[in-house]
Amino acid sequence: MLGGEENSSPSSAAPVFKDDRKQAYLNPDGADRPLISPIPSSTLDSARRYRLGRLRTKMKEWDCPALLLYDPVNIRYAFDCSNMSIWTMHNPSRYALILADGPAIMFEFEGSEHVNDGLPGIDEVRTSKSFLFFTAGNLVEERMKAWADEISDIVGACCRNGRIAVDRLEPAPAAELQSRGFSLLDGQELAERARSIKSAEEIELMRWTIRVCEAGMARMYEVSEPGRTEREIWAELHFENARSGGEWLETKLLTAGPRTNPWYRECSDYIIKRGEMISFDTDMIGPYGYCADLSRSWTCGHVAMNAKQKELYSAARDQIDHNLSIIRSGMTFREFNEKSWRIPEKYIPHRYTLAAHGTGMADEWPGILLHPDFDENFSGVIEENMVLNIESLIAEDGSESIKLETQALVTAIGIERLDTFPWEEI
Repeated sequence: MLGGEENSSPSSAAPVFKDDRKQAYLNPDGADRPLISPIPSSTLDSARRYRLGRLRTKMKEWDCPALLLYDPVNIRYAFDCSNMSIWTMHNPSRYALILADGPAIMFEFEGSEHVNDGLPGIDEVRTSKSFLFFTAGNLVEERMKAWADEISDIVGACCRNGRIAVDRLEPAPAAELQSRGFSLLDGQELAERARSIKSAEEIELMRWTIRVCEAGMARMYEVSEPGRTEREIWAELHFENARSGGEWLETKLLTAGPRTNPWYRECSDYIIKRGEMISFDTDMIGPYGYCADLSRSWTCGHVAMNAKQKELYSAARDQIDHNLSIIRSGMTFREFNEKSWRIPEKYIPHRYTLAAHGTGMADEWPGILLHPDFDENFSGVIEENMVLNIESLIAEDGSESIKLETQALVTAIGIERLDTFPWEEI
């Protein structure tokens, strides 16, 4: 027992809700059951074809015959295959090679080749050639040369201009490819520009990730009682995501009371007191690999906000609502900046530097900075079928922080919010 309140880990027990608006986000078959996706396989197959097609279209626009991918998010986008994604983010040992006018090859971690069975975009699966120091040791150079020889043999037959786009490669393997006559392009830019425009099927998959995220947020809301730690509340989101087929959380951004300001502290064993503000940012990679990046703030114990909390929360809502209202397809980033909500001077020292950013299988381009930080040379256009997250963080010296964020689809006539989890009533 902590502070006279029950202290327990994430549980499958059905909670008794204090807010019926939020209770609606749990599984209607019972909070003790995970959410089961209703999305048909045909939707997933259409999304897979679209995504691989987007990459090949960009490759042709860039006059780039070959694309080499190491980033697990880009590999998931291209082929819908995932394997030890977090581990391979810092141990690059599986990769994909896509030819604009040839096969798409997945080089899989040894012993895991079968995880790609049945994926329609993959023409061939090969065992990857790893040159990690972790396993290669003094054999790094030898194994790296064998890796480069294989890439060169495949690409050389079709790559007349010697151009390969690579998303992530360290200096030594990059030099090996260059020594074989290849010039390297920025594959991360190519991939993120391809990823920025979503198909209808992708949006359907993203809506489901958001549905799971909001169920997790509902669980978080219910356990936001005095005596709970930040980590306990955060664990509820992990729990709902994991049991519903999700992937991981990119951050640990949930804090309470005085720990909300300055922002970017990670959740801790801080025991939350009644009336303190709980603020968080989900950064959740959920089912189908899509991101639900939502932020909310509410009081511990669900008590009425005090005057300062209301002031900060109202300002955050003003920022979100204003910036949502101005977005139009065809608007330049500079135009968005010029029309965006102006943060009052007293909140500037504790501002969040992003006003909006793209979202797909993770946070992605474009990242449009808040007006005090915006660079007039930052160019680009908001396009139909982009998904943008609109951000707000409001705090001043000595106050708590209010963090709000919503995820929205750019349409032909404006913008459509994809999340619906209620804001707090003030």
